[in-house]
Amino acid sequence: MCIWGSMAVDGMRNIPQWMVWGLLFAAIVVGASFVIPWKFITWGRVEMAMPQTVTVSGEAKTEQQNQIASYNAGVNEISDNKDQAISAVNSKIAAIIQAARSFGIPEDDIKTQNISVYQMQEQYYEGSRQLQRAGQWQVSNTIDVKLRDVKRAGELADVLTRAGANQLYGPNFQLDDTREAQADLLAEAIENARSKAEKMAAGSGRTLGKVISVSEGGVISAQPMYYARMESGGGGAPAEPGTGTVYSSVTVVFELK
Repeated sequence: MCIWGSMAVDGMRNIPQWMVWGLLFAAIVVGASFVIPWKFITWGRVEMAMPQTVTVSGEAKTEQQNQIASYNAGVNEISDNKDQAISAVNSKIAAIIQAARSFGIPEDDIKTQNISVYQMQEQYYEGSRQLQRAGQWQVSNTIDVKLRDVKRAGELADVLTRAGANQLYGPNFQLDDTREAQADLLAEAIENARSKAEKMAAGSGRTLGKVISVSEGGVISAQPMYYARMESGGGGAPAEPGTGTVYSSVTVVFELK
């Protein structure tokens, strides 16, 4: 080692330790100045400044032809004899189910809705006292029938009543699969939100930045139509399926500049 190198090493050994640590700290500060986002620092206290945002809801909707007609077809029987009432109801409901199948309704679209066996109470008098005693039996059975060819809704109502249904509620028209329609509406809903946000930003002297987040929410609503018929007849009553509303909504958070 040369004399100058030896002197340099000896000189480093003679530097006080506090000065070494000071030089190291200065080097760290200089390096950090290149990587810390100083523009987001709020001076006075050390914290990251969050970007300013505006939150807006957007919506879009469309009308679609209703795709399903559903019915509640039932039989109600009153008799002094419970077994006779049950037998009569079972026989009639079996005829109704067979009529629905013959009409073209698949097994999966016919299901039992409600079965009831109930003994009514009747009032009578003994002298001036009003008493109760067991009365007649009331038995009922109701099935739910779903029709996917809504143009034949009036025909099916007539078939069900002719088969023996003395309680019929329907058709209740509704939508079926609306996933594709809802997906198409999402872009419209986001644009609706952007239009609102741009007006809000302009009104406050700001401009709209990038989208921070989007959350989706959707509601499907149908406009039901009810048709009730208690007696059998001919020809099939007219029934218009109408339309249902497919609705999509979003909540969008935009950055403000």
